[in-house]
Amino acid sequence: MMQLKNIKLYLLAMLFALAGWTGCTIDDVPDPNNPSLAPILEDATLNELRALALGVEQLGRDEIGFYYDVTSILGRDYWFFTSSDPRYTGELLGKGSAVLDDAGFYGTRPYAGRYANVKQCNIIIEAVANSKADLSAAERLGFTAFANTMKAYELLLALNLQYQNGIRTDVADPDNLGAFQSYENALRDINELLETAANDLNNAGDEFAFSLSPGFAGFDTPATFRQFTRAVQARVALYRNDKASALSHLNESFFDLAGDFQMGPSRYYTTAGGEELNPVFRTPDQSEAIVAHPDFVLSLDPADARNAKIAMRPSGAISLDGLTGDHDVVLWNSQSTPISYISNEELILIYAESNIGTNNTEAISALDVIRTGNGLGAYAGGSDDDSVTDEMLDQRRWSLFGQGHRWVDMRRYNRLDELTIDRPDDDVWTQLPRPVSEN
Repeated sequence: MMQLKNIKLYLLAMLFALAGWTGCTIDDVPDPNNPSLAPILEDATLNELRALALGVEQLGRDEIGFYYDVTSILGRDYWFFTSSDPRYTGELLGKGSAVLDDAGFYGTRPYAGRYANVKQCNIIIEAVANSKADLSAAERLGFTAFANTMKAYELLLALNLQYQNGIRTDVADPDNLGAFQSYENALRDINELLETAANDLNNAGDEFAFSLSPGFAGFDTPATFRQFTRAVQARVALYRNDKASALSHLNESFFDLAGDFQMGPSRYYTTAGGEELNPVFRTPDQSEAIVAHPDFVLSLDPADARNAKIAMRPSGAISLDGLTGDHDVVLWNSQSTPISYISNEELILIYAESNIGTNNTEAISALDVIRTGNGLGAYAGGSDDDSVTDEMLDQRRWSLFGQGHRWVDMRRYNRLDELTIDRPDDDVWTQLPRPVSEN
């Protein structure tokens, strides 16, 4: 296989010279019927296919900072204080009579970023099917299963933003886009993509015919990547309220009650020249800052190791637009800090949630793994479903802070009205408006 560095250089040349990946709507995503891309779709070389695969990781990093900022603000994990755009503390928090704008960057950019990568995955699937490169059937399955897993992941993030608006899950033909699917049907389609990928990975041989970044270290063979596929499928099953399937998928994932909480694949960032920097990192104690929501700060036990995700501002509290906080978010503490796709800590929490209602003792045992692993004592609350659910949601809040889960979790449990209202006329939004380009 090509060395990773060479693939990166080839990828950059191909994407910028041939495809121009800078659009903000589905219509702006490179058209596979464009003559510049047609040769790759009709008969891609092995090196071109490898570059396309690495491009999935590259595009997975594009606009992802907006996704985490927006969902974390909506879920009251943190605020983003910046004088350059009042919408972060205005529209996103429902200030006064503010409404969400269907042309607002906070909705269009993370949405378009996810669909740009969906298109990249569709290009891989078509290109592999048509390529005359010397590839075995197993190697071809490796490409398509990788693409289907990553496509499903991106569609899930887009759906998290849109919720009951639904999303398009079939965008393979830009001249004949599929209809918008309801939330429930979109989850069904995403699950089917993951199931297809998991089955194909079983027949994809021992090695991929392409390289992945260091972010996928330990998950860079068909067998280990399949564990990632099943992990994502467990998350989807939970969103579908299918706890039995979630437990089944966990058994085929990298879930490990005794394992490192941070184990799992991630988006790779590095300060090396020409590479991507973590888009959510901000230098602490500045006037432009990611400020931990005071309610999150107060909710943490002083003994909880998850206090390391926030830090008191040396210069003192900062205020903007009627909001005041004194802790910066340092979850991502450098420009090269990776951003997890899904971690073992989340899988343990999925395991706990999936046992609530059928085996609360096991659910509590799993929650105690999280508690003791973060320096807390064992759970001492009630064992009824409501009490254990409350504890599970608290642990998810602290463990998955800043990763876009709190808003989704409280919505799943019809508890958005429990999120903090910061100013008298603020509001908590259920979903973002469908981007204007889709209306």
